[in-house]
Amino acid sequence: MPSYLTAPPHRPGPGRRSLLAGAAGVASAALLTGCTAGSGADGRASAARRLRARAAEDSAELVGRYDAVLAAHPSLAGRLGPLRAEVKRHAEAFAEGRAPASASPSASGRGAAAPSASASPSVPSDPKKAVTGLAKAERELADRRGAALVEAPPAEARLLASVAAAGAAHAYLLTEGDK
Repeated sequence: MPSYLTAPPHRPGPGRRSLLAGAAGVASAALLTGCTAGSGADGRASAARRLRARAAEDSAELVGRYDAVLAAHPSLAGRLGPLRAEVKRHAEAFAEGRAPASASPSASGRGAAAPSASASPSVPSDPKKAVTGLAKAERELADRRGAALVEAPPAEARLLASVAAAGAAHAYLLTEGDK
């Protein structure tokens, strides 16, 4: 009969609790940021448009990275497909708020994706290294978005916090899948 008194083996990396605590910290930072005042309505609107444009571009570039890895390693489609779809939705969410009245949100989303298609990143021939590179890109982007919360207007801060938390979860899922 097995003994249940021993603790399960410890996995390296963040546990579920620390991942959730980090996401909660990002979300609470967003809420606190939402309480700060800006330098006028025009300045805030302009800052919000720039922030959304940059965030949409960053997400579109990340979609391009996913596409490059999937093209090089089609066997990873089942694992990476859902994460790529989420990143694409992130790009679309950021593009929605920045589209001018004469352009549709979907047209803006396609325009933001164009730079990533022309500058496709190099993909390692080893699938594990390719996934590790995606995890690193997800983590770096989540960190940048978390840092951007300090200056973000309230609505954009909430969206940034949510997407940063999702990116951190993606990085975790990408690294945990190899264990």
